[in-house]
Amino acid sequence: MGALADLRVVEMGSLIAGPFCGQLLGDFGADVIKIEDPGTGDAMRGWGRAKLDGQSLWWPVIARNKRCATLNLRDPEGQAIARALIAKADILVENFRPGTLEKWGLGYETLATDNPGLILVRVSGYGQTGPYRDRVGFGAIAEGLGGLRYVTGDPDRPPVRPGISIGDTLAATYGCLGALAAVHARARTGRGQVVDAALYESVLTVMENLVTEYDKLGYIRERSGSILPGIAPSNVYPCADGVMVLIGGNNDAIFARMAEAMGQPELAKSLDYATHDARGRNQARLDALIADWTATLPSGEVLALMHGASVPAGPIYRASDMLADPHFQAREAIIDVAHPVLGSLKMQGVVPKLSDTPGGVRWPGPALGEHNAEIYGGVLGYSAEEIEALKARGVI
Repeated sequence: MGALADLRVVEMGSLIAGPFCGQLLGDFGADVIKIEDPGTGDAMRGWGRAKLDGQSLWWPVIARNKRCATLNLRDPEGQAIARALIAKADILVENFRPGTLEKWGLGYETLATDNPGLILVRVSGYGQTGPYRDRVGFGAIAEGLGGLRYVTGDPDRPPVRPGISIGDTLAATYGCLGALAAVHARARTGRGQVVDAALYESVLTVMENLVTEYDKLGYIRERSGSILPGIAPSNVYPCADGVMVLIGGNNDAIFARMAEAMGQPELAKSLDYATHDARGRNQARLDALIADWTATLPSGEVLALMHGASVPAGPIYRASDMLADPHFQAREAIIDVAHPVLGSLKMQGVVPKLSDTPGGVRWPGPALGEHNAEIYGGVLGYSAEEIEALKARGVI
């Protein structure tokens, strides 16, 4: 059933930042009830660069394990139904612009009157306070404000975008972390609280010591391409078969083993490369030397030599490589999930792995309003006739 099987979550909002938080909670067994607009549903139902028969292949992943119900939150009757549903929940996740819930009569003070233990996770671009709170916030903008974009890319080119929506998923992950911390606190206090997860702050949090370096030394990190300045060797290297491999030998003992495996043990004793600082000073020259060596061997042989010498190294995978990898298969890093329309779908498994109460994927993202009867009948006690009347009035 999963570690969170005793929790009920109501998820509102759309796109990535709120729904990914709901996905994480659902992966570990929480009963996630996703609320969508009756007419359009979550925009994620149509997102994704590649589609099968016109259907999104992202939706089955981000909405997995959720029960989907439609509800018009702009309608007073819909707002009353939302309030009744939230009264029976442990966690509410939303990623609307700050003030939207309050406009609908669903502010935390109101909801906590019905449900004092409610935990409200609010994911937004800039947070619920501060001079920027009312600005529209997207993950891409947060990546710029939080410092990630400035350091991503090659030094002679403009900043580049990471290939995924990392700003959104980071905020969702921190929102999930905050929700679970609040659940733990509620066990002591009996009270819920608000979790305020800002996209830009979530990006900022993973920026290591970037701020501290500037504060104490005036040092500003710049784009450095495939390396981290002063950390060597740690780069992408070409092989004779045209494949690039990653090697990280940036530790004195590891580099000594690496030099031995290269057949050049003298490198580890050279004043130019023997220590971390020395390798950092001579990074470009060392990388060129390693690239000259890897270019003489096929990638499989390079990796075998590195693994045999206990040097961190690996390939740069695409999806096809992941599906063929026996380690991915052994750990169920990628799983098969049955879809009623699209057939068997491969998608990422649940992370992390819990030994006693592991998570799992019970079903893929459902159809719009698929669980209306379950939720409005089973949770709130509406009759079939009442549910049909709500649908006819455009409330659900």
